[in-house]
Amino acid sequence: MTDDDHDHTLRAQAVAAVQRLDALGLNRGSTGNLSVRAGTAAGGGAGSFWITPTGTPPEDIAPDSFVLLDDAGTVLQGAWAPSTEWPFHRAIYRARPDLHAVVHMHSPHATALACLRRGLPPFHYMVAVAGGDSVPCTPYHLFGTDALSQAVGAAFADRNACLMANHGLVAAGATLAQAMKVAQEVEALCGIYLQTLAVGEPVLLSRQEMAAVIERFKSYGRARRAA
Repeated sequence: MTDDDHDHTLRAQAVAAVQRLDALGLNRGSTGNLSVRAGTAAGGGAGSFWITPTGTPPEDIAPDSFVLLDDAGTVLQGAWAPSTEWPFHRAIYRARPDLHAVVHMHSPHATALACLRRGLPPFHYMVAVAGGDSVPCTPYHLFGTDALSQAVGAAFADRNACLMANHGLVAAGATLAQAMKVAQEVEALCGIYLQTLAVGEPVLLSRQEMAAVIERFKSYGRARRAA
């Protein structure tokens, strides 16, 4: 596979991911956005990434719809304007060189919790899927602003997901598949947490208990079966 083929495959996978989020009801219409780091064939440099165009419904997005931005936010390729929320994608990539895909959703449960301006505490061990013992909620900032991107970048210093107050959810991963997994798991956890809050405050796991989970997750699902 050539570099050009690899880069086109990345965008084709991103199209499928955008359409899957819509089919699952995790984004609706043109809400949310998604990006992947660009391959070397794109020619945008180490900080470049492909992002969904602004205001475009998922059924109209194709691999060539994605917009290539460099680290300065300059459009290098693409006929459409990039998502207005590209600054926080860049902030995540700058903060975390190990992350290669970012998914932003206005999913029902995560958005509801974000509107309460509450993050996810360690009420369930699967909270560790986001890389720590909690999923923080950033303060409210207007979408597309530098203030929001700074808040999100800070949240991702040691996490792979965060909520944005009165807005939604952002998740990232080393691959697009991992970013999608984190996003969907955090959305499900937000739903469970909201259900527990309807009854009372849940019992939280301790820092030590969550540390043991995080350590176990480092090798979970990766061990080969002995021959």
